[in-house]
Amino acid sequence: MDLKQAHYETQCVQGGYAPENGEPRVMPIVQSTTYKYDKTDDVCKLFDLEADGHMYSRISNPTLAVLEEKIALLEGGVGAMMTSSGQAANMLAILNICKAGQHVLAMSNLYGGTHNLFGPTFKNFGIDVTFVDPSLSLEELKGYIQENTRAVFGETIGNPGVDVLDFEKAATLAHDAGIPLIVDSTFATPVLCRPFEHGADIVTHSTTKYFDGHATSVGGVIVDSGKFDWNNGKFPELTQPDETYHGVIYTEKFGAAAYITKVRVTLLRDLGSTMAPFNAFLTNLGLETLALRMKKHSENSLALAEYLENHPKVSWVKYPLLKSSKTYDLAQKYLPEGGSGIIAFGVKGGASAGKTFIDSVDLASLVIHVGDLRTHVLHPATSTHRQLSEEQQITCGVSPDLIRLSVGIENFEDIKADLEQALANV
Repeated sequence: MDLKQAHYETQCVQGGYAPENGEPRVMPIVQSTTYKYDKTDDVCKLFDLEADGHMYSRISNPTLAVLEEKIALLEGGVGAMMTSSGQAANMLAILNICKAGQHVLAMSNLYGGTHNLFGPTFKNFGIDVTFVDPSLSLEELKGYIQENTRAVFGETIGNPGVDVLDFEKAATLAHDAGIPLIVDSTFATPVLCRPFEHGADIVTHSTTKYFDGHATSVGGVIVDSGKFDWNNGKFPELTQPDETYHGVIYTEKFGAAAYITKVRVTLLRDLGSTMAPFNAFLTNLGLETLALRMKKHSENSLALAEYLENHPKVSWVKYPLLKSSKTYDLAQKYLPEGGSGIIAFGVKGGASAGKTFIDSVDLASLVIHVGDLRTHVLHPATSTHRQLSEEQQITCGVSPDLIRLSVGIENFEDIKADLEQALANV
């Protein structure tokens, strides 16, 4: 069976690993840093990028390769590369085509950690990032594109404001400027949205969240659509000789996989942000049930969002598939399978009331995490976005009273009862 033609439920279970007769049915963990070869010439070919194979596990590993193949299959890309975290994935995705003196245009409604990375940290690298309101018109957004802009960056579902990216607008903005659209699709996963089908060129994920699904393994991934034409004069990193590999030109030698090959054999090689094989094994186990979990997360979340929206102690609620959402129409277009498992809401009485609510939950837990199978609550202004100024928090969509609810796959009535008793204490 051609798994490229299979449904995503089947791809989640069967993708990436096809054991031969007598081989382990479950993907094995290859816990080895290195690999044996018979001839010196075999190793030479590896280091010249003339042959496929694993030279050293900082760059590639058989267990990671299975996971990469599965994720590329799910997203519909030409290749993927695992990283040690979602932060590492976003960092390498940008550094692969952007250097000191160049510029990135990013939507402002990003996860706080990404905002810190793209703001002060990239500034220290010499890379300038402009954060823009994603609700601006296309013409207004085009005014922020500079001659040295190398990418447009956004999130499929913003964290924690849960507004949905206007892919058509963002892709047009990027492609009219001859640059790629890079999208962090952590909250959606390929089960709910496949960004390549809507104009994105590169996709990243924090696999720590829904891919793993059990809060066991930190990780990230970069996926290459293979659709962007790098031969437009803006990306010499990919179209001119790389002297560290005897003058290889990535677009000539690797074609559609030029981007993902380069990020592996240069930045992963040099910066070492590598996922451990055991984390890859656990993440793959999580992926096998991703389709089932995302449906339950989405089902529970929509029902809870509707419940909270009608609760007398709740001042506002944000969820992509609520009709009151400012990006409801976009959610209908880009999230037909469900709105994922994250709800943002405010409790009447402001931040102090929200603190009382969080301290009163029982089934739900207060953790610095989202996207596993348990229900969690968090106050972003004092945690994930704490490093930002109040002005920056508001720009990211983080108000002082915002509570982020990561809805698990427990029974809906049990989650609802827990929220009800916590709100009763407010």
